[in-house]
Amino acid sequence: MSLPLPLDGLSAIVTGAGRGLGRAEALELARLGAAVVVNDYGQPGRDGSGEASAAPAEEVAAEIRASGGRAVAHLGDVSDHEQARELVALAIEAHGTLDILVNNAGILRDRMVFSMTEEEWDAVVRVHLKGHFNTTHFAAAHWRARSKETGGPVHGRIVNTSSEAFLAGSAGQPNYAAAKGGIVGLTTSTALALARYGVTANAICPRARTRMTEDVFAGFQEPADGTLDPLAPEHVAPLVGYLASPAAAGVNGQLLVVHGGMVAVVERPRVAAQFDAAKETFTFAELDELLTPYYAGKPPNETFAAAEVLGLKRR
Repeated sequence: MSLPLPLDGLSAIVTGAGRGLGRAEALELARLGAAVVVNDYGQPGRDGSGEASAAPAEEVAAEIRASGGRAVAHLGDVSDHEQARELVALAIEAHGTLDILVNNAGILRDRMVFSMTEEEWDAVVRVHLKGHFNTTHFAAAHWRARSKETGGPVHGRIVNTSSEAFLAGSAGQPNYAAAKGGIVGLTTSTALALARYGVTANAICPRARTRMTEDVFAGFQEPADGTLDPLAPEHVAPLVGYLASPAAAGVNGQLLVVHGGMVAVVERPRVAAQFDAAKETFTFAELDELLTPYYAGKPPNETFAAAEVLGLKRR
């Protein structure tokens, strides 16, 4: 007799799941027993021979069904508030409930801050940060209503996608780094707001070779010996499956870096120093006397960014 799978009976949404990281996450959740709504903003097209081809989200949903799982596709844009509502409604309609939300959808518009256009800034913040908020808003309302109806906690899991670009400070990605930092703030706020209902919210910083990051990791060659690429999305998906499961009920409001067979738990910021005014408030001269020598003793170019995370690898 086979043991039940960790996500048996649960329903999940994965956004941006037509390719790359989202696809790997959707396949992993299905492998663990979840019924999945595969979201991606992409319409059917034509293949090389001119024949009609399915949208990427539909292809992934079909792949899950072919393996014996349950899945439907949603081709909407999560940065659109109404389409995000429709996505959550589809999960409830198709699978009877929603238990897991994996926010992964995103785009890149890389440029230095002095060259970036308003449209490039707005597009990235809209898809990443607003997209995360939109789906979270409707999922949270669903879980809150369920909890009030049953009079107890429900199984609700949110896995958000931040980035090392936020942690380390990516000079050529001010829009992306800002959006990913905002996602961490959204995650911790959501974690505190929804804990009373049994819902957890965590964020991951994945490093994976996908269509979106092909230029970022162009200098990192895939292994020639046939072993799994350290940047393969398959290294990230198991952590998402774990965070979505009942086993992770005690993990909430956390930020984890994951890639290449490694998971690192990022500690929250801590106060490094405190300075108090001699009287009711500071003067310029007093601040100069206190802060200037303090920062003069710091290493050159040291900022709030934690660039050391870029050196993390499996030991």
